[in-house]
Amino acid sequence: MASSETSCYTIVFEDSSETPSTQELRSALQKGSDEVKLDTLRKIIVSTINGNPQPQLLMPIIQYVMPSRNKTLKKLLHFYWEVCPKYDENGKLQQEMILVVNAIRNDLQHPNEYIRGETLRFLQKISKDAELLEPLIPTCRSCLEHRHAYVRKNAVFAVYTIYRQFDHLIPDAPELIQTFLAAESDATCKRNAFVFLANCAMPKAVEYIMQTFDQIPSMDELLQMSIIEVIRQDCKRDTSHRSRYILLISELLNAPSHAVKYEAATTLTSLTQNTAAVKAAASCYIQLITKESDNNAKLIVLDRLDKLRSKHGHVLDSLVMDILQILSSADLEVRRKAMSIVLSMTSSRNVEEIVLFFKKQLQKTQEQDFEKAPEYRQLLIQSIHVCAVKFSEVAASVVHALMDFLGDSNNPSALDVVAFVREVVEKFPPLRPTICEKLIQTLGEIKSGKVYRGVLWILGEYTEGGEQIQEVFYELRKVLGEIPILTSEQRLLEETGLEDEQKERDEQQPKTESTKPKVLADGTYATETAFTSMSSARLEAVKAAAKPPLRTLILGGDFFTGSALASALTKLVLRYTEVSSDVKKTNALKAEAMLIMASVIRVGQSKFVTVPIDEDSSERIMSCIQTLGELVAKPVVHDMFLKDTRIAYSKMVLAQEKKAAEKKEQESAKAKIVQVDDLLTFRQFTKRVADDVIDDIEDVGRATGATEIQEDFISNLSRISQLTGFSDPIYAEAYVKVHGFDILLDVLLVNQTADTLQNLCLDFATLGDLKLVERPSVYTVAPHSFQSIKATIKVSSTETGVIFGSILWEGPGMAEQCVILNDIHIDIMDYIKPAYCTEAQFRSMWTEFEWENRVNVTTSISDPREYLRHVMKATNMSCLTPEGAVSGDCDFLSANMYARSLFGEDALANLSVERTDAGTITGHVRIRSKTQGIALSLGDRITMAQKENRPPA
Repeated sequence: MASSETSCYTIVFEDSSETPSTQELRSALQKGSDEVKLDTLRKIIVSTINGNPQPQLLMPIIQYVMPSRNKTLKKLLHFYWEVCPKYDENGKLQQEMILVVNAIRNDLQHPNEYIRGETLRFLQKISKDAELLEPLIPTCRSCLEHRHAYVRKNAVFAVYTIYRQFDHLIPDAPELIQTFLAAESDATCKRNAFVFLANCAMPKAVEYIMQTFDQIPSMDELLQMSIIEVIRQDCKRDTSHRSRYILLISELLNAPSHAVKYEAATTLTSLTQNTAAVKAAASCYIQLITKESDNNAKLIVLDRLDKLRSKHGHVLDSLVMDILQILSSADLEVRRKAMSIVLSMTSSRNVEEIVLFFKKQLQKTQEQDFEKAPEYRQLLIQSIHVCAVKFSEVAASVVHALMDFLGDSNNPSALDVVAFVREVVEKFPPLRPTICEKLIQTLGEIKSGKVYRGVLWILGEYTEGGEQIQEVFYELRKVLGEIPILTSEQRLLEETGLEDEQKERDEQQPKTESTKPKVLADGTYATETAFTSMSSARLEAVKAAAKPPLRTLILGGDFFTGSALASALTKLVLRYTEVSSDVKKTNALKAEAMLIMASVIRVGQSKFVTVPIDEDSSERIMSCIQTLGELVAKPVVHDMFLKDTRIAYSKMVLAQEKKAAEKKEQESAKAKIVQVDDLLTFRQFTKRVADDVIDDIEDVGRATGATEIQEDFISNLSRISQLTGFSDPIYAEAYVKVHGFDILLDVLLVNQTADTLQNLCLDFATLGDLKLVERPSVYTVAPHSFQSIKATIKVSSTETGVIFGSILWEGPGMAEQCVILNDIHIDIMDYIKPAYCTEAQFRSMWTEFEWENRVNVTTSISDPREYLRHVMKATNMSCLTPEGAVSGDCDFLSANMYARSLFGEDALANLSVERTDAGTITGHVRIRSKTQGIALSLGDRITMAQKENRPPA
């Protein structure tokens, strides 16, 4: 046989030190037991696969192994017949193979059905050897009538493989199998026979479907799947049976098998675009999702359902409540996918029912035994948020229900509620009084500082009535406790000290001053008295005492919330001066607000707080006190407090709406819009079915990479790496191609000497998470000739990898010679793609990831935004910071970037730069990831990009 037609086998590791000699193998085959023969034959097979066939052992195997009745040995013998060389150097069948064919014929007539079946399976593997198969055809045909189904089903596929390769050996195979199918009763045999007809005689397969049309719904699952496949293939042609096919597929939607249901529903939508058929297919998908236990299968069917919805618009709107039942699944990813489908199907007709269902589910999440309650609750709150903002009629009915979760211990859920309430209160002015009233009542239940800040901002902006403002002050006094804070805390400390002294007197224990050494933070010693330790213990007891929630946050060091409180109080007082003419009450509110603010600053500078107040918060609170102290003097400042912040938030909401509208417009624009002057192709003249499953041309294109940008010759040249010098005896260069998780090296070797290089071996080694797949082969290269060698390297993580190695050969006089190759550095950018995540997800990952790489900015670029684009291009990262936040003329720039690798690794980056007076940029880029490799590799990439961008000296 020609070398191009020889089979390719997997290389199995074989230690040369353990490989016995040919004589030892012959002796083991001749004298050994069945166990010894098994082990010996296994070694021979491995040796043959690895390129050492040992043809002198063929006759001993025929003599001593082939007559054995051991079933395991017979099966292993089939492996050997598959890999052993069957032809001599002239391409003629070896004489010994006549004995092998005779033995195979005997096995095909063996009384044991297992041996017959295994031999028939073996025939499928040697289907390219016509000379071997021709004498076995009559025996193989006779196996179709064997009493045992195992033999018959393998005989069908043996006939199939032989007919597909050499149809002249069994010219009547289609008629033979058609007769066999009509008389067969076993389900697997029928399925195998039908597959034969589907691939080799399609008209006969269609004829069988029409003959057994009424029995198909009750047939075996495997046969039903094959029938559906034939229907798909037949419908690509102009068939007259389309209407009957649609009827049959509709009946198969109720089949007991989930696989048949899925295939039937997918095929039905490709056969017809009828509304009833689309609804039936969608209902079938929903049933599959609710009944299937495998979450991966649920996600696949959900994707198919979403695709169906996107193509058929509002046809499936009536099924939205059925889709909501999928939310009973325990898997959060399934719930999230189902929720996105429901939200895309929400309309003014069904929004009330959907939101009511969400509210009921929200109440269920408060039960103790509800699985993954916090995450599901957050998902429900976000979904209600989307519905309420999109459909104003439901906002009033859900906003009060959601505000019950402001005190939720799960911080993200409470933050989502605050964001929702803030948007609703801005968009729907009639709801403001009732929402503010509800927020005032829930102030005492809130636990988180972030939630407090959001609620205080809402109350400061949208509380408008005089009585309501006074009510806010009254509730704030409750959550702050006694004012001033420092004085009350000091009094509590003194009362605790008096109680301790009274206890000591009662116990009549003389108080003696004792001293003991104490190690300070700098390592020096100090003397600590009993009085000191007692006072510090009392202070800790005062700090640990139960306090109102907002007071607890301020004493815990959350002065950002304290500054938000000061800002809200200032807005409330300023608004009260506008709506009320009672000067006495106005002055009382102003004095109380200033007292609270001053109290926050004073306690922040005392020993009662965990950490002292920061400068920014202190300055912010002082500016609020100054604003209230000069009520009449600064009307511009009043406008900043009362108008500018609300206008800024209104602009932000409008920007979000505009962005959502643009995204929706882009999605709708993706639909195919044919212009009158568009070029028509022949394929577009035919009516294309809706579903991609029937359109195999598109699937094949995706599978072969035809949808990707094809590389041209010039781009291939840019990937060539020179491995040796031009003056070396061997010149080598490699074309490096990254394909998925593999790196393909196509190495060209040029023998630049006048000698023949024998036993030439290209030896590669790797650094990093790279693994060489093939073992290097040995070549003989003629003088001044070329040799092409291919190597595959597996990549297992995103890390900068290095491939290095050498070329070894035997020159004149059998002298070993060697050339060391240049290193090939693998660019990790081939594995990193831009990605997007929310701000909350970014912050969560930033906190969680432990590896950080900080790169200082050294560049000739003078514009911060241009440098941001330069870094994004160099690292394949996307910018998460909105365009509006980085636009405008400013000397400072801070932006977040994000990317994901093909291996699912996240890469985060934060760019913080400043333009100096000299016109240069200073700053740094911080990169964070879960693994060290990607953080270091991206840092190196940025450093290299900065060097490449430098101007010449």
